[in-house]
Amino acid sequence: MLLLSGMSDFYDDLAHHYHLLFEDWDTGIERQGRHLSAIIRDHWPRASSILDVSCGIGTQAIALAANGYRVTASDLSAKAIDRARLEAQKRGQNISFSVCDMLAAHSHHGGGFDLVISCDNALPHLLTDESISAALKQILECARPGGGCLITIRDYEHEKRGKNIFKPYGVRVEDGNRYAIFQVWDFEGDIYDLTMFVVKEDLQSKQVTAETMHCRYYAISTAKMMRLMEQAGFEQVTRVESSYLPVLLGTVPA
Repeated sequence: MLLLSGMSDFYDDLAHHYHLLFEDWDTGIERQGRHLSAIIRDHWPRASSILDVSCGIGTQAIALAANGYRVTASDLSAKAIDRARLEAQKRGQNISFSVCDMLAAHSHHGGGFDLVISCDNALPHLLTDESISAALKQILECARPGGGCLITIRDYEHEKRGKNIFKPYGVRVEDGNRYAIFQVWDFEGDIYDLTMFVVKEDLQSKQVTAETMHCRYYAISTAKMMRLMEQAGFEQVTRVESSYLPVLLGTVPA
């Protein structure tokens, strides 16, 4: 059931490009920190310790640490964790990073956290209701009684289904190179294959190279995710609207 053998390669390959998915990553960090902190204050005003079980290169972990939270963070990609650690150090944030599959979160991190988060559509990498439920139970066990979880996933009810679905991120210029970044989705039922394309042009030599990375997702609806959260044991499960991704919240029974 563990993800490490499958998904780590995708995020290892993406780690050095991941910031290019944002028009301005630092602005994105600041915006998410402001938005997520406001949600946390509304629902868990006394929260101080946060566990991020799918931190990637650190977008939310760094953002929440900058807003005064004590953050512990892990990810299945060793290269993403290496970069997250470096980016946090650059920004003066003291975050405990480690490599861990979210399906082993409790045995790795233990419990007692005020809040456990999994953002940027990480949970839908688990391709069945059963594996998502297993991850949600791990998240529940990591949080203290009265604490909670915060999850962000794509709003798949509003996504087109089919083959050759084109998802552009845009064009970025950095260090004398121009990058065109896009995804292509191919659906089969509720599962889709994703190919990430990173096309790089050296602006001086005009040489062009391209990288492709592959992964799979389960296009689970927010309504079903919320039902699975309730079945895992979370109470007061709710959806908060966001300009980025839907935010799903659940509280651990006191």
